[in-house]
Amino acid sequence: MKTAYRTGSVSALIILGFNSCCKEGTDGDATLTVYLKHHNTIIENHVSWPDTVFVKFNADELPGTNPSDFDAFFVGEAGEDHVHIKNLACGKYYLYGAGLDSSGPYRVTGGMGIKIKRKDRKELINVDLSVVE
Repeated sequence: MKTAYRTGSVSALIILGFNSCCKEGTDGDATLTVYLKHHNTIIENHVSWPDTVFVKFNADELPGTNPSDFDAFFVGEAGEDHVHIKNLACGKYYLYGAGLDSSGPYRVTGGMGIKIKRKDRKELINVDLSVVE
């Protein structure tokens, strides 16, 4: 009886362990809609300078500002006020956005860490990303 109980307990722990693990990357179901905001105003994508969001997997701090410091990047479409980041798995990510505020014009950048929870992995998630000069 004790052996059956131990085997059952070990099996349950293994199953829970597999179900709770998240591996960051672009093989998931989550979609982020990222709005770059400069002084609480959304920055629109421009034909000559679309907003770009760089993504670092398994990170919650800025890894650097060179494109090579990131694992992926996503570019917005001209005329839209957001950038879509599709197919993310649950886990930790650092987002770093760059855009052009045409009121200056100013090049604006900024970043933040986010976490996609397992229960939210099939959701459309809106993210306001603050950017500054």
